[in-house]
Amino acid sequence: MAVKLSSSIVSRRIPNWVSLKANLSSISCAINYLHPTSESDNCIPSNSPDLEAKIQRLKNNKLCSATLISVLEGTPDLNSSIKLFKWASRQKQFRPTAETYRMLILKLGLAGNLSEMERFCNEMVRVRCCGFEKSLLSLIDSFVGDRRFSEALRVVYAMNSNGCSHHLSIETFNSLMRVLMEEKSDFKDVVFVYKEMVKAGIAPNVDTLNYLLEGLFESGRVDTAMDQYRRMGRKGCEPNVRTFEIVVRGLAYADHVGESVAVLEEMFRSGCEADAKFYVCVVPIFCGMKNLDVGLRLFGMMRASNVDPDCATYSAVIRCLCEFLRLDDAIKLLEEMRGKGVMPESRVYVDIIDGLCKLNKLAEAEDILVENGIFDPYLHNMILGSYCKNGIFPKGMFDKMLESGALDATSWNILIGFLCKKSMIDEALEWLCRMVISSFHPNSDTYSSLILGNCKAGKFSNGLDLFASIKSKDWVLDSVTYAELVECLCETGNVREAANVFRYMASKGCALRSSSFNFLIGKICAGGDVYKAVGLLPLAYCCGTFPLGYVYNSILRSLSKVGWEGHISAILAKMIVCGCVFDSETYSIVIRYMSATNQAGSCVSVFNLMLSVGVMPDAEALARLLSCLAKNSRVHSILRSMDKIALESEFLDPVVYNLLIRSLWNEGFETEARRVLDKILEMGRVPDASTHALLVGSVETDDVKGNHRNDDSVSCILEEGLGKTKRDKRSHSCTVFR
Repeated sequence: MAVKLSSSIVSRRIPNWVSLKANLSSISCAINYLHPTSESDNCIPSNSPDLEAKIQRLKNNKLCSATLISVLEGTPDLNSSIKLFKWASRQKQFRPTAETYRMLILKLGLAGNLSEMERFCNEMVRVRCCGFEKSLLSLIDSFVGDRRFSEALRVVYAMNSNGCSHHLSIETFNSLMRVLMEEKSDFKDVVFVYKEMVKAGIAPNVDTLNYLLEGLFESGRVDTAMDQYRRMGRKGCEPNVRTFEIVVRGLAYADHVGESVAVLEEMFRSGCEADAKFYVCVVPIFCGMKNLDVGLRLFGMMRASNVDPDCATYSAVIRCLCEFLRLDDAIKLLEEMRGKGVMPESRVYVDIIDGLCKLNKLAEAEDILVENGIFDPYLHNMILGSYCKNGIFPKGMFDKMLESGALDATSWNILIGFLCKKSMIDEALEWLCRMVISSFHPNSDTYSSLILGNCKAGKFSNGLDLFASIKSKDWVLDSVTYAELVECLCETGNVREAANVFRYMASKGCALRSSSFNFLIGKICAGGDVYKAVGLLPLAYCCGTFPLGYVYNSILRSLSKVGWEGHISAILAKMIVCGCVFDSETYSIVIRYMSATNQAGSCVSVFNLMLSVGVMPDAEALARLLSCLAKNSRVHSILRSMDKIALESEFLDPVVYNLLIRSLWNEGFETEARRVLDKILEMGRVPDASTHALLVGSVETDDVKGNHRNDDSVSCILEEGLGKTKRDKRSHSCTVFR
C-alpha cells in the first residue's frame, strides 16, 4: 500500500547536505560521502556469515556492476544490501553505476525505507554517473506503477533540489498529478507536485490546470478554483472541454447551480465542442438536481451530435421527467431507449410506475408492465396500493397477479390491510385463509392489519389476542396500528392493557405518536395512578416518543392532587430539558405549587416570566399567588406585572382585586392601592365591605357618628360613580381615600 503523501512530504526535513557546495570531483564526493556510518551500518554485525559470504562472492567474480546487481537482487535484507553497496563503493577498482544506484533505490523505496532511499537519490544526482537522468526517470515510472507516490515525489524533489530539473518534462508532472487525482490522494500532494513544477521552471499546460482545478473542487475550495479558472488565459492556456466539464460539475456539486449554468453558457459561446464523456458526465448532474430545462437542452445537443446516450444518461433524463410528472415524454424516451437496444435499469420502471400512480393512470401503469413483460411484485404492488388508496378494491388486478406469479406476501397484505381499514374484518379473514392456502405465511404486517381491523370494528379483545401472538413471535406493530390499539384500549377502559402495549413496543424501540401517548397518560392520570404515568416517561424518552405539554400538565395536576409536590420539580426539569413550551396551564400549576410551598421569591419570578412571554395565569393561580405574597408582604413586587392584566376582567375577579388592594395598602403602598381602585371603578366594579372599611378607616369621626346612616357605603359609591365620567370617578375615589 502506498505511503500517505501529505504526511511524509510535509513533515520531512530537507537534509543539511543538500545545500553544501562541493569543490571535489563527482567520484571523490561520492567516496567521501559513503564513508560516514549511518544507523543501518550497525543493524547487522560486520562479521555476519551471510554478509561475508556475499562479499567473498563479489571478490571472486571480479567485482563489477552486473555482479553487484545480481547479488543485491538475491539479498532480501535491506541492511545487508546497503552494507554490500557501501563495501563495493569503497573498492578502488569499482565505481557505482546509474543502474546499481537505481537497483538499490528501487529496493529501498518498495520496502518503504524513505530516508535511506532519499539519501541515495541525492547521492546519485550529485555523483552524476553516466545515464543517471534516465535511471531517475525510470524510478519515477516504477514507483508510480507500483502506486508508491510518496517515493516518486521524493525522486522528483531530489532531481529538482540538485539542479536536474531540466531533465523533468511537463508530461512527468502531469502524469503524477493525474495518478494522484485518480487515487483520491490528499490535495496537498497535488499542490506539492505543482510547486515542484514551478520550481523546475516548467510552464503549466491546460492538462496541468485541469488537474489543479479538479483537486480544488474536490477539496471544497470552490472560490479558489473559480479564481484559477478565470486566470487560465494569463497562463497562456484556454479552457478545453475537460476544463468545462470539471468546472460545471464542481459548481453543481457545490450547489452553485446558477454559476454552473453560466459556465455552461460560456462553453457554448466559446465554440468548444462537447464530446461523449462531457455529456455522459454533465447531463445526469443537472437531471439529478431536477434542473429539467438544462438537462433536456444538453440531452438534445447530445443526440444532435450523434452521440448515443448510455443507460445512465437515459435513466437520469427519464427520472427527471417523472419528477415533473411528464410521463408521456418519459414513456416515449423509454421506448426510444429500448429501440436502440439499451436495456433500462429497474429503477427506470419504478420512476415511471410511481409517476403514473401519482396521476392516477393506473390502467396505463398496468399496461406498461404487461407490454414489457415485467413480473416484479414490487412494481405490481405499487399499482395495487394506489388502487386501495383511491378506495378501489383491486380484485381483478390481483387475480391477474396471482395467475402470472407476480405477487408476494406484501400483495396479500395490501388487500387485507384495505379491508381492515374499512372495518370489514370478516372479509379480511376470508382473504387471510386464501393467503395461507396459497402458501404465503402471514407476517407482522398481516397481524398489524388484523389488529387494526378488530379495533375499528370494536372487537378490542380479539385485537389483544392477536397482539399476544405478535409478542410471542417477537414482532412489532406498524405505527398506525400501534396508535390505534392504544387509543382503542384506553377508550374502552382497558388502560392497563394499553400501558402494557406501550411498554412492549417501547422495549423494541418503537415510538408512539405523541397524541396517542398523551391520550394514554391522560387516562392513567384520570384513574388516579399518576405514579404509573410518571414511570412511563423514561420509556417514552428512550423510544423516541415525545410527549406534548398537556401530558406533563396532566401529570402535574395529578401530582398536586395526591400531595406529591416534591416530584413536581423533577417533572418541570424534564420539561425544560426536552424543550417543552410552557402554556398557561403549566405556569398556573407551577404558581399554585410554589404558592402552596410558600416560595414567594420563585412565585414572583415565574409570574413575571409568564407575562413576559404573553401567557396569562388562571384566576385560581392568581389568587393563590397574591395570597402567598400577601403573607410575605411582597405583593408590591408584582405590581408592575399586574398592570398588564389589570384591565382584563376575566383575570380579575372580586376576590383577586380586593386582595390586591388590601395587600398594597397594608404594605404601605397607599398610592398604588388608590391607582388600582381607580382602574377597578373605571371597569364598573367596587371593593367589598372589608376593603372599603380599610380604605376609609375603622375609626369614625364625631361628624360621622352624629350623622350615622343605614345606607350601605358600597352602594353609595356605586350610585355616585357609575353615572359619572372617568375623571369624576377618579376624583371620587381619591375623596374616599382622604
